[in-house]
Amino acid sequence: MMSSLFQFLFGLQNPARRPPLPVPRPSSPEFVTVLADKQVKEGEDVTLQCQTNTGHVTVTWEKKDQKLCCVEGKHRTGKEGSAIFLEIKKAELGDEGKYTVTIQNSSGSASCSAMIIVEINEWRTVQWKQDPMISALKNFRISSGDVRELRFLLHGPVGAGKSSIINTIKTIFEGHQFINCLTASALTGESFTTKFEKFNVGDVPFTFYDVMGLEVNESKGVHPDDIINALKGHVPNNYEFKACTPIDEDNRNYILNPTLNNKIHCLVSVIPADKISMMEEEVIQKMRTIRAAASKLGIPQVVFMTRVDQVCTMTQKDVTKLYQSRKIKEKMTECSNRLGVTMNCIFPVKNYHEETKPNEQLNSLMLEAFTQIVHSADDFLKRNSNQQKTVE
Repeated sequence: MMSSLFQFLFGLQNPARRPPLPVPRPSSPEFVTVLADKQVKEGEDVTLQCQTNTGHVTVTWEKKDQKLCCVEGKHRTGKEGSAIFLEIKKAELGDEGKYTVTIQNSSGSASCSAMIIVEINEWRTVQWKQDPMISALKNFRISSGDVRELRFLLHGPVGAGKSSIINTIKTIFEGHQFINCLTASALTGESFTTKFEKFNVGDVPFTFYDVMGLEVNESKGVHPDDIINALKGHVPNNYEFKACTPIDEDNRNYILNPTLNNKIHCLVSVIPADKISMMEEEVIQKMRTIRAAASKLGIPQVVFMTRVDQVCTMTQKDVTKLYQSRKIKEKMTECSNRLGVTMNCIFPVKNYHEETKPNEQLNSLMLEAFTQIVHSADDFLKRNSNQQKTVE
């Protein structure tokens, strides 16, 4: 016992005999500040930076969940004390995406991510002042004296935003939130619209017609023949659609000899930007069939691409950046390819959804598209009126 005590005391006095002390573990790595999303113009430099609680870490970077391959002269990564950074020189479209940094030591690891969004040169301009457009539309006069109102038919898949477009346009012209046009349920995917329903717009001579959404199954949704008959003017207001039995001459409601007042003057295809990639080919084919029939009738056609804020963070934050978004242009191109419609006939729009107060930028975007279909419809009436005069 005394010998052991002696050895212990001797060890304390003699550092050479002292037992080694345990090496303290480093602090578990944490972020004091995280990476922030960056929006940058094409050609500008951009830096992602964050702060950690310790400098004793190894750092790895990923782009779109893949290890970042740094290019000399393009990327520079570094660590200064507890600060970590990634520099990207002369940002290009290919630099857009999610970047993730991971810090690690023997005590653990932590990660954080941020988006880099690269603005491309604006390829289409919008008048972001609503009053001049509202005034011009309110003073608009239909070129054909025999036609009381311009008639627009909206069609597209269930949940595309057809009814929401009507609500938004009525909100703009009637000066208050309009929500009387029921919209498709996002949960059930079922259309509230069952009839060929007419909606007037304030005190201007414009009328929208809403129809059931197109679906894959022949026993569900509106039949393409019903939409084609509506284009021709054979379908009366409030006619209730029957999915498997399109209206024909044997139906007592069928308008046998329609006038220009009964016909549709412009067909508006409605496509959701966030779902265009997932749309069934059968639904796309139905829309192509309807568009082909409209072309034979000489009826102008445009596409309203809705839900743009759901596919682009930059647009979600600031709708005036819409035509500087690579993502929006990609979706427009995809829409053009799938439907077979030219890019200049596609208009990205945003409907009122969560907003409860007027939004001038949202209104202006919709008014730009609306003004286009008004002039297209009136041009259709001019052509048809001239043809009638020539026959007479």
